[in-house]
Amino acid sequence: MIVRKLADKKIIQLLHNDGVGILPTDTLYGLVGLALSKKAVRRIYQLRQRNPKKPMIILISSLADLKLFNIKIDNKIKKYLSKLWPNKVSVILPMSDKCSARRFFYLHRGTNTLAFRLPAKKNLINLIKKVGPLVAPSANLEGKPVAKTIKEAKKYFGDKADFYVNTGKISGPPSTLIQIKNNKILIKRKGAVKICEVKL
Repeated sequence: MIVRKLADKKIIQLLHNDGVGILPTDTLYGLVGLALSKKAVRRIYQLRQRNPKKPMIILISSLADLKLFNIKIDNKIKKYLSKLWPNKVSVILPMSDKCSARRFFYLHRGTNTLAFRLPAKKNLINLIKKVGPLVAPSANLEGKPVAKTIKEAKKYFGDKADFYVNTGKISGPPSTLIQIKNNKILIKRKGAVKICEVKL
């Protein structure tokens, strides 16, 4: 199914029923599914032929969404994230406790951390508010070029994806990936936004 609107009722219904599909994120086309759906996450790993040890970035609609994953941050980190987001920057945060680490193992894959991004794209934010946080790795098979168009994405996933949202050609760098550890900002991947390694 190919549509042109992120808020299409069919997409919302499919996502709520563990569906996965291709849609434009704030950076590139992504293969998305609900982060709180183990089935959807498992399907994405299988479809992308993704290394099972590699976790995925989670798109959220607000800082409040971190509570869904029992991520606890102090005021200093909260202040930093409030200034940083929304932006094309993904942030790795530590799991709060062992129970949460066990519960969300299917997301963190043994790293005991989760990466989040609050995108600066209103229609994407609106979708996340309606369905919940999304995992959204780039629309390609592991190690293959990123799909810049729906036509390229369909070559990878065909009818195995439940839907495609076509907004034309998309290209550009991925999000910058940083980690907050011991009150220090560490650059894990250079990307769309320049970030300095500093102490909070």
